[in-house]
Amino acid sequence: MIPTDITKIKRNLTALVEFSRIVNSSHDLEFTLNNLLLSCFGKFLVTKGLVALSKNDEVKVFASKGISSEILKKFPPIQSTVDAKGSDESLIQFQSYSGLNLCQEICSSRGCLGIILLGEKINKSDYSEEELDFLKTLLNISATAIENSIFIDELKLVNRNLDSRVNRLSSLFELSKEFGILESEQRISKLLLYSLLGHFMISNYAIVLFENQNIQLLEHTIPAENIEHYIKSYNLWQLTENLTKHELSRSFKDIIKDGIEICIPMKLQGVTKGIVLLGRRLNNVDYNSADIEFVSSVASIAIVSLENKRLFQEALLKQKLEEELEIAKDIQQKLLPSKIPSFENFEIASLSVSSKQVGGDYYDIIVKNSESFIVSIADVSGKGVPASLLMANLQAVLKAVSRQDLAIDEATGLINDLITENTSDGRFITFFWGIINDKTKNIKYVNAGHNPPILIRNKKIQKLERGGLILGVVKTFAPYLFEEIQLKSGDVLVLFTDGITEAKNNFDEDFSDERFEKLLHDYSSLSPSEIINKVENEISKFTIGEQQSDDITLVVIKVK
Repeated sequence: MIPTDITKIKRNLTALVEFSRIVNSSHDLEFTLNNLLLSCFGKFLVTKGLVALSKNDEVKVFASKGISSEILKKFPPIQSTVDAKGSDESLIQFQSYSGLNLCQEICSSRGCLGIILLGEKINKSDYSEEELDFLKTLLNISATAIENSIFIDELKLVNRNLDSRVNRLSSLFELSKEFGILESEQRISKLLLYSLLGHFMISNYAIVLFENQNIQLLEHTIPAENIEHYIKSYNLWQLTENLTKHELSRSFKDIIKDGIEICIPMKLQGVTKGIVLLGRRLNNVDYNSADIEFVSSVASIAIVSLENKRLFQEALLKQKLEEELEIAKDIQQKLLPSKIPSFENFEIASLSVSSKQVGGDYYDIIVKNSESFIVSIADVSGKGVPASLLMANLQAVLKAVSRQDLAIDEATGLINDLITENTSDGRFITFFWGIINDKTKNIKYVNAGHNPPILIRNKKIQKLERGGLILGVVKTFAPYLFEEIQLKSGDVLVLFTDGITEAKNNFDEDFSDERFEKLLHDYSSLSPSEIINKVENEISKFTIGEQQSDDITLVVIKVK
């Protein structure tokens, strides 16, 4: 080997060592590619070139020098498995158009990373075998540096994404604590809105809740009529998947017109309870998958908080109602006789069983004077405290009127007028009362629309129906009618409310008047307390497995 060749080899080795030191000292891809091009320019005396690398199954230009932007735009869409020998027609055409005649692959042990295209040399001479060998060595060194740079870039991207996710997870954790301590729906919706505005800088939005297809707009800048139109037109209360800008523009063009770019369902246990509509960000950056995931997560936390607040309010309301029911039951029990008075010629027993829902059953035994007493029974419409208060009103009126020396028909009209003055909301009372003389054994009664009491004499049934209108509807415009009956020994008089005859079994059948009357007919020879026990047992057997839907009240009077 002649000295000149040895000198050239030393220069090449020196250049390669220096190039290797430079490109491997940095993990910046742009720096590596620029140094590759500059080294080629200095070694081969060329003025233009480019490096294209594989990315997402396509080769794209990553670095260029001496080439106009117009020419770079012509770079063809070629696959990552490029044939550097020029079998790709589009690449051959680009080389001819751009004057980049030399094409070489940049390969590592893992495969082809891309290609380098170089223009012709300044002296117009062809590339020698020695120069091509030098270029291949240069590219082999570059391949390792390029791989390392790409890996470092990907790692940086992963770290940035990881940092972003950590920050968002931290934000979600803090938001979940904030949502948990807020007490009102308005504050929860404001926190949801502000968290989204703070992260994405948006000016167009809507937060909507659904409740059995009823639409509730919590926050919105979009016209309400437009939102309702979108929801009804596209059945958005059935939306289960996130809708991106692409999906909206394809199938929901009306929504796109209002500048909305994503639509996120607010789901709870798989059921869509609302939606979040967000418009374009002020920085014009599109929403990526991480953004949509964040919105969905915040919306999920918010809807859980909203649902918890709703359930909490329902629990408070239920507790309040239960307290009302307890008050009503207490009122109801205190209005009923604590002890049945004893009489010379009459034996009396009673039964009053309250249902879970407090009703308005009422009965009373009032001693009028030494010879007579009043027996009454009533059923106040409605449930709860209002019914109990109306029952208390009836008891007060009845006791006040009973002290006056009025005929029973006239007294009933007065009772109706007083009740009507204090009744509202369509409430009314069915009422029966009778004045029984303990000496003569006769009864005068008036029935104001109540279930007719049953008089059993010698196994025959008579119903006490004479009277007039129910109490509390209108003031007395026609006199109530009364009837007087002479009772005899062995007679049984039964007063009751419809909780007995309308008690239901598990086939939704009523106990019925017929079954009740037969029962009374069969057991009329027994004592009042025994009759009541028989009735109670039969109703229990009939309604087994079913909850009691109404109060049951029964008064049995037997003439000695």
